[in-house]
Order: sequence, then structure tokens, then C-alpha cells
Amino acid sequence: MSRSTRAAGRRAAPRAGRSRARSHRARTASKAIGLTLVSALVPGSGLLMGGRKKLGAFVLTISIGLLLIGGFVALTQRDSVLNLIVSPQQLLIVTAVVVVLGACWIWVVVASHKLLRPVSMTYTSRLAGSMVVGVLCFAIALPTTVAAQSVMAQRNLIGGVFQSESNSKSATRPKVNKQDPWAKIPRLNILLLGADDGVGRTGVRTDTVIVASIDTKTGDTALISLSRNWMRMPFPEDSPLHKVYPDGYWDPHLGNREQPEYYLDSMYDNVPKAHPGILGQTDNEGADVVKLAASAALGLDIDYYMQVNLAGFKEIIDAVGGITVNVNYKVPIGGDYGQGPGTNGHKLPSSYIMPGPNQKLDGYHALWFARGRYGLSDPSRQERQRCTIHALVNSVNPATLITKYNEIAAASQEMLRTDIPQDILGAFLQLGLKVKNAKVTNIDLNKSKNFPTGKNPDYEAMREIIQKSIAPKAGTAQTPPATQPAKKPTTTRKPTTPKTTPTPGAAQNLNDACAYNPNETGTGN
Repeated sequence: MSRSTRAAGRRAAPRAGRSRARSHRARTASKAIGLTLVSALVPGSGLLMGGRKKLGAFVLTISIGLLLIGGFVALTQRDSVLNLIVSPQQLLIVTAVVVVLGACWIWVVVASHKLLRPVSMTYTSRLAGSMVVGVLCFAIALPTTVAAQSVMAQRNLIGGVFQSESNSKSATRPKVNKQDPWAKIPRLNILLLGADDGVGRTGVRTDTVIVASIDTKTGDTALISLSRNWMRMPFPEDSPLHKVYPDGYWDPHLGNREQPEYYLDSMYDNVPKAHPGILGQTDNEGADVVKLAASAALGLDIDYYMQVNLAGFKEIIDAVGGITVNVNYKVPIGGDYGQGPGTNGHKLPSSYIMPGPNQKLDGYHALWFARGRYGLSDPSRQERQRCTIHALVNSVNPATLITKYNEIAAASQEMLRTDIPQDILGAFLQLGLKVKNAKVTNIDLNKSKNFPTGKNPDYEAMREIIQKSIAPKAGTAQTPPATQPAKKPTTTRKPTTPKTTPTPGAAQNLNDACAYNPNETGTGN
């Protein structure tokens, strides 16, 4: 081959390449815009149609691969996903990955349009193409930003509320088995504290004290409410507090009468003030005091506590869009008897939540539905608190979590305090999924017999009731009861089911306990 022939071949090669490039652009502006839309839906397809076959094939392969991997992990690796969403380190990586993928997606759309648009375009066509690309980029950037913010909100929530076992201190928490947290815990007992430390109140009062006893195999849960005015709360014999209060938390010198400063709801604040550091190193001595007392009173080993600031509780109810409950009698908003610790003098309620089924309550009214007690009995208040928790659990759904997650996370971070270690949050989430679809009951401690007043409760009798209620029935120790519902309770959706009268000392399903019964007064035992 002569030198002139080789030179002609080299000159022809670029011409052929330019010819192929022109052939890819031999399309109308409207068609180019349509193909750009396709490239946004199927990343890499626009690069292929624009002539960048290797790059397009690579991007398309990555896109399909990520989609398949994501679907596989979501459907088959639930435990791994649950562990991921409670790990601050992994959540930070997820945030970075989301941002990078979003940026790459936008680049692919812009690059695809540049390859697909005609060489020569009118000003109007060029403007239309730019506007479409801008809208597509915004449509990608918006969910990317929301997703990144939600992941960071989750990370802040986990890091702000839950600490690792090594970075937190507790005088009452069990040793963590990270591999199998429930291996030696057939029932997980969690103390739920509603702390009322609002404006105008002195110190912290735990007006709401509930123990949730959860079967770690089935998720079946028993709720046990403790009255705020119980006195003589015992302590375990091996606790330093037992030496200080061998006959329970009260002052014998004051005699057998009501002693508000020795009520259960005053222990959180008063005991640590009277005996600071008596339990050793702990991040929340008040909560540990109540854990020990509740454990001895009920005959249960309390593993962890979850403290809820009642002012923040209002915010989380609003974040999930409110709750639906049955209101069986007038519930006061405000009101103060003018007696006991933290009082601001006698005041009448400012208004009432009126009776009726299927009532949708916002955070403010839900808070008063749970705490209102002027003119009502403590047992009725405790029942409303359990029904509020029940309604809140049932009100949370995937759509709410997706659309309101940042608000829910922010409210939760402000209102929650706990000694649950970060190390086993994945196991807690798995157990929580069981609880949501399992049976939730209330254990009636028979107030009329065992604590007609709070002065001298019969703790031994109450311990017997609890053990009988949570003891596994014959043949059901390893399997859920045959009556366990397959779906979550529907009380908040159809709450007008006639309410049954509980047998004293028996466990009652919360669907029945929270049903509509306009004959109730809320003033009885």
C-alpha cells in the first residue's frame, strides 16, 4: 500500500466517525426530548441511543444491577436491613451513597440529552429541551435530598437517644448478648415512664408508670399499670435502697396516712436527691430507682426503661397525624386538686373532651385524653393511657413514616430517654414487628381488693396475679396461641365493638378494653 493510500485511509476514518455521530443526531427536537425522558427512567439507555455504547451499556448494567440487588436485599435480608437502619456508621455511608447516586443520575440525564439533541435547533426547541432537562434534574434531586435528610434524621435519632453499652452507664441494665439478645430472656420487661416536667412544675413526676412484658418468641405483650399514688414501694433485698427503706418507700413517723412525697410518682425525683449516688454509676438514677421498685413490687426483672417526656408526646402525635380513640366519658382538660407534690393550687378544668366513638385527636387533646384525671379515678386514667399507646401503635403506617419521618424523628429525639443499648436495636426492631401483629392484653391488678387506696398495696397478691397471667399455657410455650390474630388489631378503625366488663385479676385484650362503652363514668375503681 502506497503512502498516499494510507494517508487517505486515515483521513477517511474521522469522516466515518463524524458521519456516525451525525446519524445519531438525525432526529427531531421533540423526539430527542422524548428519548431524554426515557433515559431518565432507564439510566444508560440515552447514552446507548446517543452512540456511547460502551458507557451506556456500563451505566445500564449498573442501574439494573442496583435495582435487582435492592429488591433481593429488601425481600430476603430483613434482619440486615433492620440492623442497617439502627447503625449510625452504616447510615452515614448510606447517606453518601444516596447523594452520589443522585448526582450520577442527574449527570446521565444531562449527558444523554446532549448526545440525543439535533446538531442544529431553533431557539424555542433548545429552550424547551433545557426546561425538560431542568425539570427531570429537579425531579431526581428532590427525592434524593429528602432521602438523604431522612437517613440523617434517623442517624441523629439513633445517636441522640440510644448509646452503645460501652458509652453509657446503668445500675440496673442486664449484660448484653449481642449475638442473641433474647437467648436467656423468655420475657422482655420494659418500664415505660411518662415524665411530667412541664412549665410551672417542680422537678419530674412520673405520673405514668407502665410495664410492658413481652414474650420474645411470639411478641404477645401484657401491659401492667402502676398507680401513681402507691406507697411503700419495695426494693430488692440485694439493693442498697433496701437497707435504707427495708419496709418500702414511706415514712413510718408520719403514720399510716397519705404521704404524697412518698408516692410512686415522687420516687424518680426524691430518692436521688435524698441519696445521690447510692446505686453507683448511672446516667439516670431516677429511672433506675423506679426500675428497682417496680421490679420488686411486680415480681418481674425489669430489663430496660423508656422515658417519654409528655410535652414531647404531643408533638409525636401531631407528627403521625393524630390518633383515633373511643371516648367513653367526659375527660377533663386541665384541672388541679391543689394537693400533693408539684401542685399549683386548686383549679377547675378549662374544658372537656366530650364522649363519642371514633374520635380523631390531635397531639394536644391526645395528651389530655391520656393524663386528664380531675374528677376521675386513677384506674380510668391508667386505662386511657394504655389505650393511647395502643392507638398510637396502630396509627403508624408506612405512608406516614415516609411522608412525616423527619418530624417524627425530631419529636422522638426530644421526648425519649432510655437505657436500651444501641448494640441490640436491630433485635428490638425485629421484636417490635412481632408485637405489632401479636396479642396485646392488660393485666387487671384488682384495685378494689389489692389497693383500694395507695397507702398499703398488697404487692404479694399482685405478684401472684401477674405470674398467673403471663405463665405459658400448657402446650403453648413454644408456639403462639391459636387465637393470635394474623393481622393487627382494628380497634382504631372499628372501635365501636361493645366493651366487655373485665374480670378482676384477669388479663383483658386491649381491643376490648379500649372499645366504645358510653355507660362508663370513669369515676369507679
